[in-house]
Amino acid sequence: MATQEIYIRNANETEARGPFNLEQLSSLADAGQVTAETLVYDGGIEQWVALSTRAELMSVAFPEKKKLTLKAKEIQTLNRSDENVKAITVGDMLAAAEGRTDDTKGKSDPEIEMMRAAQIGMWASVAALAIAAAGELLPAASSLSQMTGAKVLAQPLVVLGAIDVVLAVLLGLGMSTLYPLVRFRAALGLGLAGFMFYAQGFDRPLLGIVLGTVGLYGCTVVVTLLPAILAAVAAVVGMGAVTWFFLSP
Repeated sequence: MATQEIYIRNANETEARGPFNLEQLSSLADAGQVTAETLVYDGGIEQWVALSTRAELMSVAFPEKKKLTLKAKEIQTLNRSDENVKAITVGDMLAAAEGRTDDTKGKSDPEIEMMRAAQIGMWASVAALAIAAAGELLPAASSLSQMTGAKVLAQPLVVLGAIDVVLAVLLGLGMSTLYPLVRFRAALGLGLAGFMFYAQGFDRPLLGIVLGTVGLYGCTVVVTLLPAILAAVAAVVGMGAVTWFFLSP
């Protein structure tokens, strides 16, 4: 059979192709150029017959593929249920992540600590800005309605107070992308109010504005818990001291 000459053609063709040997017939079948309906020339009967009628050629062109089967294997688990073991709850997992269990004490998830630090910094910034705005706007509240645009712009603390109100509201809505503006406002307030207090010899409010603006700046940059708490206290206390100075008779 290895030297058998095979001629083939399709049913709609008049010209034959070949001769091919068995190996070439197998390659043509793999390439999709030969199907079971392809005609082959049978020299014994001198007729064209379908390839499917020639069992020996079909076994070469389309050999049966052995199916691979996997024998099911019994898997024995090493885990054994223990009725005396307490089930782990969601609260237990959260406590472990926060380092509040005996096994995880001192190993709290740093991402949780960073999230808490960010929340403390944001709300401390809101509080510090609101307190600062009160000290900048309330002393001029009675005269604001009578001021023209030019007179308002001539009062730098009033303009700064309006900025503080806007920033406090937007930060309260969760727009932490405004942190660069908050840092710029901290530097601007330190320069403006700090120069004013220094020039007039007001030491306590000068210390307050330095403490408040440094704390406000820190609230927007620190990502660990203890520095965030310290920055929050500094921002609120410092701005509160300045506001107390502005509002005191």
